[in-house]
Amino acid sequence: MDKLLAILRTTCPGIDFENETDLVDRELIDSLDVVTIVTEIMGTFGVELSVEDITPDNFNSAQAMMALIEERLR
Repeated sequence: MDKLLAILRTTCPGIDFENETDLVDRELIDSLDVVTIVTEIMGTFGVELSVEDITPDNFNSAQAMMALIEERLR
């Protein structure tokens, strides 16, 4: 989770990623942010994310993103 939070804080400083659960729904991050985050996740964690993975549910919180990463690491 620490690596993910570092990515998120670098990409979108000033957002409380530990507690926010509506990042996409409240437009705290936009589509460009999501693309940047996906690219960083794939490089940092060595996982492949598909277009089907890029949904608001998977990117509304750091916890949801971490769950997606963990699922792809299996």
